[in-house]
Amino acid sequence: MFNKIMKKISDYCKTNVLFLTFVITSIINELLIRSFSVKNPLELKPLLADIAVILIIASFGYLFKPKNRFKYYLVWSIFFTTICVVNSVYYNNFLSFTSFSLIATSLQALGVSDAIVQNVMEAKDFIYILQIIILIIVHGSLKRKKYYDKIKQNAKQFLLNTLIVGVIFVGLFVSTLSNLDIGRFSKQWNREYVVMKFGLYLYQFNDLVISIKPQISPLFGYDEHAKTFREYYDNKDYTHEDNKYTNLLKDKNVLVIHAESIQKFTMDTKINNKEVTPNLNKLAKEGLYFTNFYAQDSVGTSSDTEFTFNTSLMPSSSGTVFVNYYDREYVTIPKLLKEQNYYTFSMHANNCTFWNRNVAHESLGYDRFYCYNKDFEIDEVLGLGLSDKSFFRQAVEKIKDIDENNEKYYGILIMLTNHTPFAAAETVDFDVTYKYEVENKETGLKETVTAPYLEGTTMGDYLKTVHYADEAIGQLIDDLDKEGLLDDLVIIIYGDHDAKLKKAEFNRFYNYDPETDSIKDKEDPDYVTIDNYFYELNRKVPLIIWTKDKDIQKKLHGEVDSAMGMYDVLPTLGNMFNFSSKYSLGHDIFNVKDNIVVFPNGDWLTDKLYYLGQKEEWKLINPDETITLDYINNGIDKANEAISISDSIITYDLIKKTKESESIVQNKKPE
Repeated sequence: MFNKIMKKISDYCKTNVLFLTFVITSIINELLIRSFSVKNPLELKPLLADIAVILIIASFGYLFKPKNRFKYYLVWSIFFTTICVVNSVYYNNFLSFTSFSLIATSLQALGVSDAIVQNVMEAKDFIYILQIIILIIVHGSLKRKKYYDKIKQNAKQFLLNTLIVGVIFVGLFVSTLSNLDIGRFSKQWNREYVVMKFGLYLYQFNDLVISIKPQISPLFGYDEHAKTFREYYDNKDYTHEDNKYTNLLKDKNVLVIHAESIQKFTMDTKINNKEVTPNLNKLAKEGLYFTNFYAQDSVGTSSDTEFTFNTSLMPSSSGTVFVNYYDREYVTIPKLLKEQNYYTFSMHANNCTFWNRNVAHESLGYDRFYCYNKDFEIDEVLGLGLSDKSFFRQAVEKIKDIDENNEKYYGILIMLTNHTPFAAAETVDFDVTYKYEVENKETGLKETVTAPYLEGTTMGDYLKTVHYADEAIGQLIDDLDKEGLLDDLVIIIYGDHDAKLKKAEFNRFYNYDPETDSIKDKEDPDYVTIDNYFYELNRKVPLIIWTKDKDIQKKLHGEVDSAMGMYDVLPTLGNMFNFSSKYSLGHDIFNVKDNIVVFPNGDWLTDKLYYLGQKEEWKLINPDETITLDYINNGIDKANEAISISDSIITYDLIKKTKESESIVQNKKPE
């Protein structure tokens, strides 16, 4: 019996070589990418899911004649390989997985191709191509041996049997799912969690369905989402108590500086006793400095931040607002200030169409968008476009003209030079080596020794370009002052998102041993563990509100260490400038206790803890803090609600439709 079984297995393998090659290489690639990313290659649940997907797809190869099956399996191999390569590269940069909804958005990557090659792509990203190579080699060998002419099999029976086995694997997989798994799979907010539990291939097919939601969602489910939306805002507490900042900045001119990729830790950093950001530090000391502030960006990075800053909504869970949902109606800071007779504008030294800004900015309510060579002379190129220093010099002339021709104005300057791949580092005079004194054993005198430290690393280049960006901001303040534009101006500076640096860069930054030119041992008492929690908490960015007005400075200064997100900016500024939006998801940070910051992937934090959604774990920020399970569950509910409500507003254009409904009711004549 054993011999008969082995013979049947042998015969099956001999008559299904191409099928088995496709199945095995597809499974290996899936195991590899989970090994390199979420690091759970041996977990059974996602393996069952992907085997089911692979078997079902592979079974339809039997619909073709043996000599034509290669083309079928080659097409699917190219598809699977592409999925693996793209997700591998994407995970290197964003610690998440890509989406079909990003196809339109991915065109933005053409502008940062150098960054992808230099800082994101790694050798392991190409290992998945072996699937295609192996399939071609096996096919060539079979063709030379005239395998396809000799093979005899009942193709229909193989098709049916393989489908049955695939369905069995589907059943086994489904039996392992929890309600939480199913909920997260349908929403797909936390892509890393979905891949961990459902495997890459099933995730990607589900994502394909999710990604066409912008086109089909408005046709389905509107009533349910509109009902949830109405109930949320009907039950929302709109009570607002005045505080010492209420109307403090009313009628002041406003200039927002969108500081590309600047993280807060750079403001706390000195190298060889020299500050990386002396100008930002000075402004933070003189103004109001939010030290526990987080961007809430997703795949749209800078554009997500612009959207959340201006609307107090979350980024879209599918695609990006600027590309996929720019034509919806939103309540924004520019629109609210225009109601107070402000002129509103935006300026950026990159291509006008990057992130679809030429259209999206008009939707946000800016009267004018100044961009790249349309409005600026490209006299000094650094990295992706016009250098920040040249951009600011030219911007000041335009702001001067705006000031002369308008009663009040609100504008935003979007910086660029500090964008990855930090190309400006070559031109910046800022030493990132490590200098320390040692005693010369022969002379007994102190000598200065230099260790490489961050020289030649991505972190080193990043700190250099941050230093350049800081110099540019300092120059901007000086130029505005010389033109007499600071007297009635409030400057708001925020870091748009973290620098997307890898953990290894932070490991060297925090754990470098200059005497050995290596990383400290983990047993060293000064060793800093760069785990997921440290990495996420370290992604905070600066937020500074500053004015030259000394009378206001007396009231508008100090550090605010409450946990705060980008969606809290609109209501916080609204209290200061006398505007508000009933659709804000955030809060005036001075009017809320135990604020919650929700991230697009379902993670969230408060002053007490950071909740890591992908692992359903949390870490207390203060180890002495006591929290309950109810506190955790309440936070999870709030996070899910915020993401869901924001998605509904964006997808179904609920603000516009609500206004239309209210207008109809108000204008309806009584019978």
